[in-house]
Amino acid sequence: MSIASVRIDEPGRMVLLGGNEAIARGAIEAGVAFCSSYPGSPAVEVAQTLFDLGGQFDIYGEWSTNEIVALEAAAAASFSGLRSICVVKQNGLNVASDFLLSVNLSGCKGGLVLIVGDDPSGHSSSGESDSRHFARMAEVPLLEPASFQEAKDMTRYAFDLSEQLGLLVMLRVPTRICHARGNVKLGDIDRREKKAHFDTGRAFVSHAIFHPLLHQKMAKAEAEFEQSSFNQYIGPTDASTVIATCGTGWLYSQEAVRILDLVDKVGILKLGTTWPLPRRWVLEQLANAEAVIFVEETDPFLEVNLQAVAAQGLGRSITYYGQQSGYVGGASGPGIGEMSTDLVVKALAKIFGIEHTPRPADYAVKAFSHIPDGMPGRDYAFCAGCPHRASVWAIRAALEIDGRDGFVVGDIGCYTMAFLRTGFSTTRAHHCMGAGAGLVNGFGQLERFGFNQPVVALCGDSTFFHAALPALVNARYNGAKFLLAVLDNRATAMTGFQPHPGMGKRASGAEVPPLSIEEVTSALGIPTEVGDPFDVDNTIAQVTRLLQAETARVLVLRRSCALVATRDQEKQLYWVDQNLCLGDACGCERFCTSVFACPGNIWDANAGKARIDEVVCTGCGVCASLCPQHAIVKVTTHVSRG
Repeated sequence: MSIASVRIDEPGRMVLLGGNEAIARGAIEAGVAFCSSYPGSPAVEVAQTLFDLGGQFDIYGEWSTNEIVALEAAAAASFSGLRSICVVKQNGLNVASDFLLSVNLSGCKGGLVLIVGDDPSGHSSSGESDSRHFARMAEVPLLEPASFQEAKDMTRYAFDLSEQLGLLVMLRVPTRICHARGNVKLGDIDRREKKAHFDTGRAFVSHAIFHPLLHQKMAKAEAEFEQSSFNQYIGPTDASTVIATCGTGWLYSQEAVRILDLVDKVGILKLGTTWPLPRRWVLEQLANAEAVIFVEETDPFLEVNLQAVAAQGLGRSITYYGQQSGYVGGASGPGIGEMSTDLVVKALAKIFGIEHTPRPADYAVKAFSHIPDGMPGRDYAFCAGCPHRASVWAIRAALEIDGRDGFVVGDIGCYTMAFLRTGFSTTRAHHCMGAGAGLVNGFGQLERFGFNQPVVALCGDSTFFHAALPALVNARYNGAKFLLAVLDNRATAMTGFQPHPGMGKRASGAEVPPLSIEEVTSALGIPTEVGDPFDVDNTIAQVTRLLQAETARVLVLRRSCALVATRDQEKQLYWVDQNLCLGDACGCERFCTSVFACPGNIWDANAGKARIDEVVCTGCGVCASLCPQHAIVKVTTHVSRG
């Protein structure tokens, strides 16, 4: 990240910033004082940048235990007169939505900005839900930057707008804005005094009696947006065909129009303020339009809302091409996945009847001809040395030993890959964070209906504090029977190794007493044990025994994430004794490669035997415990080469 560029105090200077960094810079220029977040890609770096620069710009930052707490904490700072920002991803907005649908009615004092990182195509998410619907449901202003400059400028503007309206403002940024880079012109930094004081003469109350006031605030927002420079129209003033777009679609649309030589025929209407829509301005731009083409990610949010405006204001019919008509959509169809220039070109070519071939028909054949023969396929997999692999293997083995057709349920985290081949196809259900612990509350009450299958729920250490605790309280209260395995790898690993309450470190790096998972669960009255997943045999025995319990049990399987282990950490190395490994002849059917799918194991086709790549072998020892020929041998400890 370009932290050095974000901190520069030289108004007018042009620097290269990532989208998330640009948002952080906009918050700094606005004089933000408080930032809270629960880490989630693609927007996690917004908060991390503000945390890293907190000392220089007097910003308090925290990784909150979950998103609703993060938004509530940011609101408290706002109620005390400070400019505050909360950063979540689309899944996290679901968690925070209860408070979002309350604070909209109570209003705010200091600027309160909610950054939501959406993930079309689900690059780092279990889904690709479109968070913009929350802005309409909560009746809060929504901004969507289409460039890195707008990402900075809109963020700064959002604080002013929030204070002007006394209302939270939402800024939605998709992955391609968050994780790409571009030139950004820096502005001056607001050096306002950051002093918090809650005026006890004013109350912030969520109640239906304030709904009319909320409508008034949104009417003011619409009037403000009528003059917004974030809304643009380019192209012929009398264009009969207009592309209506927002966010990433702005650049895709411009490029597609140029490729098809339609610059003199097609206008492009870009909305940066997508809720509420500036109706009067939109109608002015569509005065000559006979057809409108919608380009947006992911849902037809702009499409539906703009059509409603046109139907009420134009008094004539327009032909619409978008996701609802099936003309515009992602690679897998309308309303699915990301947009791209190629997809916009494809839609325009179809609408205008233009023959267009993006590349020669034999391009793919030629490209694949340059791929070396025998290049191995790559599965989605745990990182080499991930302790979750050993944990999942041990749990799977224990369930097979138990013999009652038991199964595993989980949630979102690195261990989600337990559903895939490299996770031995172990989990049978996974949903949102903490859902595994919640599901077993139901499974654990079905014995009266003839259900006798043991159930194991998985959750990570960060997820435990985020969402599993209420489920455990429920289990303790209602007497559900199950085993919760907390896979404690000592980090919020999936999003960049941010600290959590169990690690003894805050966002600032300050050391604090860690919150012990086993002490928390024991305090709830739930028997708890701790194990080491790399001690495979003992872990299998431990899980097998706990499956016989008649009440809820917790097993904390603790081993640090391999990626955060220090480079000079000693570890065990394993190698394959070629005199003992019989290959296919031993009847194992390449067990170490095809079944256990060890990332450090490479099948030697010439010798018909296995070998271990010591660069990626982390010495978990699982393979040694499984080899029927005992051909995998531990050698002396050595220093990891990373």
